[in-house]
Amino acid sequence: MDNTFSSYKIEDRSLIAFIKREIHNLALQLGFSPHRAAETDIIVAELTSNLIKYADGGELLYRGTQMQGRNEIEIFCLDNGVGIDNVVKIMSDGYSTSNTLGHGLGSIKRLSNDFQIYSMKGWGTVQYVKICEKADMDIIPNPAGFNYSALSVNYPGENVCGDGYYIKQSANGFKIFVGDGLGHGVNAHEAVQLGIKAFQRSTAEDSIEILRDIHEGVKKSRGLVATVACVDYKSQNWNICGIGNINTRIFRGLENKTYSPYNGILGLNIPRTINSTIVPYLKHQIIVMHSDGLRTRWNLNDMTSIIKQSPHVIASSLYKDNMRGTDDATVLVGKIT
Repeated sequence: MDNTFSSYKIEDRSLIAFIKREIHNLALQLGFSPHRAAETDIIVAELTSNLIKYADGGELLYRGTQMQGRNEIEIFCLDNGVGIDNVVKIMSDGYSTSNTLGHGLGSIKRLSNDFQIYSMKGWGTVQYVKICEKADMDIIPNPAGFNYSALSVNYPGENVCGDGYYIKQSANGFKIFVGDGLGHGVNAHEAVQLGIKAFQRSTAEDSIEILRDIHEGVKKSRGLVATVACVDYKSQNWNICGIGNINTRIFRGLENKTYSPYNGILGLNIPRTINSTIVPYLKHQIIVMHSDGLRTRWNLNDMTSIIKQSPHVIASSLYKDNMRGTDDATVLVGKIT
């Protein structure tokens, strides 16, 4: 199943019924029972109506996933409204700011398998919801030591995404690929998917050699840009290298550093001499990798306590504030725990 998110800008109530029907049908396609699909309807209704009532609109992103025999729907709800002063208080059933029954956020939390919310006064709010096919399903944790989230969205009007990402796990460490096919649409999608397949096939341990394998594997496509970040548990180091404009940063507390890629296009032309960057792999680091569908002038430290939040919240907050809307967009956030 495609791992990109469908995106809808919600500015008035005219789209709400359509979005509810789309997600309801997706739930049934994924094997949700009619009762669970109805509970999903309630969650979507609360999220979308709150966007209209309290934020004058916003954006809803959703996708269905099938992983390890489990069927799930993930939803991000983003707005630039006035924000929430006291998230804990407003989460309580019975609390209302509009003389209603006050079951909104409390019902979303109760009916979903995972619900996360982050808000700042004057900045807006991001919400993340995961709905499993069964209400009592536990959330499968990411592999020990690395918790991540990724968000990919098509260029407006396109049916496929020219960006892509993939993570390979092993007993010795893990490897991250983030790529962006040139342009957008079907040909860009083909290029990045060939890049992912070459990344999956590569047996190299060094990011440079992996990029060379990708370069050879995508020569029949229009080409792509990509960065590969590898972690080796034995050496306790990151090994990072990129060709083209994938932005890569590592944060730890107030410290952060951007790792500059080389000029070039995988599949067409890459430098003869390439060096990777070796960085210590440390607890509490946050790695952010994103395509040029997002602006690069951002700093996590500008958002209050954001580094304490989950990768879902961090990724969606960066997307909300920095989405250009002129290309496909992908942002991947990983936390070392």
